[in-house]
Amino acid sequence: MAADNTTSTNAAIDAVWRIESPRLIAGLARIVRDVGVAEDLAQDALLAALEQWPKSGVPENPGAWLMATSKHRAIDYFRRNTLLDCKHEELGREFATREMEVPDLNSALDDDVGDDLLRLVFISCHPVLATEARVALTLRLLGGLTTVEIARAFLVPEPTIAQRIVRAKRTLAEKHVPFEVPRGPELALRLSSVLEVIYLIFNEGYSATAGNDWMRPALCEDALRLGRILAELAPREPEVHGLVALMEIQASRSAARVGPSGEPILLLDQNRALWDQLLIGRGLTALGRSGQIREQLRADQSPSPQGPYALQAAIAACHARARTPEETDWPQIVTLYGQLAQHAPSPIVELNRAVAVAMASGPAAGLEVVDALIFEPSLASYHLLPSVRGDLLKKLGRLDEARAEFERAAALTRNSRERELLLKRASACDGSAIPKSHTRNDK
Repeated sequence: MAADNTTSTNAAIDAVWRIESPRLIAGLARIVRDVGVAEDLAQDALLAALEQWPKSGVPENPGAWLMATSKHRAIDYFRRNTLLDCKHEELGREFATREMEVPDLNSALDDDVGDDLLRLVFISCHPVLATEARVALTLRLLGGLTTVEIARAFLVPEPTIAQRIVRAKRTLAEKHVPFEVPRGPELALRLSSVLEVIYLIFNEGYSATAGNDWMRPALCEDALRLGRILAELAPREPEVHGLVALMEIQASRSAARVGPSGEPILLLDQNRALWDQLLIGRGLTALGRSGQIREQLRADQSPSPQGPYALQAAIAACHARARTPEETDWPQIVTLYGQLAQHAPSPIVELNRAVAVAMASGPAAGLEVVDALIFEPSLASYHLLPSVRGDLLKKLGRLDEARAEFERAAALTRNSRERELLLKRASACDGSAIPKSHTRNDK
């Protein structure tokens, strides 16, 4: 019975930690000016909860309990530093100055949590860190995930993730990265880094790059939660709402993207009755909000062109509004991909545009666009290039060529579920049975 109570209490602690840890770390980081120290102090409060709650029970307001315990840990931290600083007059004066800046630690930790969280978002995704480090640190500090959970999600050894997190915190400290929200011209660059990290997390959950699962829903949920938090913290940024719209609409298809045995189901083969209409509605609302903010900025003489996330969300919205694949507005999608290519040109965008061109104007027109990408160096190991080409060749009746392309795509992918699908499509090119064939275009 006692074991059951302990298990139940530990589950409650885990749930509370996921919710409260970003607030704790954010508030502490503003005071101690070191993300690593802030996380250590918050972890001390967590350990105290693990020791005391199984005996005393979960407090009525567990978040407040953790916050109060964190405050005590912060006060002890400053007291220890004060004793050390007394040995050095210069450091003593520096600490006195800091005390003047933050005269009351209790009040300081109770200041606007939103501002602190926004600061934590920007510092976790700071461009001074490598992309992999930004992703790991964001999931750790803002997602409340353990090192083991992050490693499992990305199929990376636990020591590798631990090293990334430690090095990231050390880099932030060594570079003296300020715990603040960027202003002026720097804001756009830093915000772009934040959005990139959140969408990388979402994409790894939506279409896993490796392993035995086609999707990892927990990562999608983590990214969506981070995106929604960011939208509340930065309500006047149109691209933030554009990213949220894109993730909401894409996530709406999750139940339809995987078959009973875990096999992938591509966009045009999905049962649209399984699409989550609540998420679609939230996505369309976020997309509308993005457009409204952009119009307001234009009226205020602060032009804000439609960004890449809002454009991708608009493409996803075209699919979401179509009750059947045949009702999809493919010419509009071609136009949107053209705008996206102008804003953020890349071979992958052009490959996606080729799919839309094929659907709007026929497979021969799409293949012409794809063939122009064959010798693109950045796509040399990108499995979706031969996958798309194979699909278009099959539609044109060039089955031998299509089979070779599907087999090449299968050899390039690191996801076992996707490999099975591609090999199945290759075997279907024997001319005896030609099932419905669609390219993977989930944008």
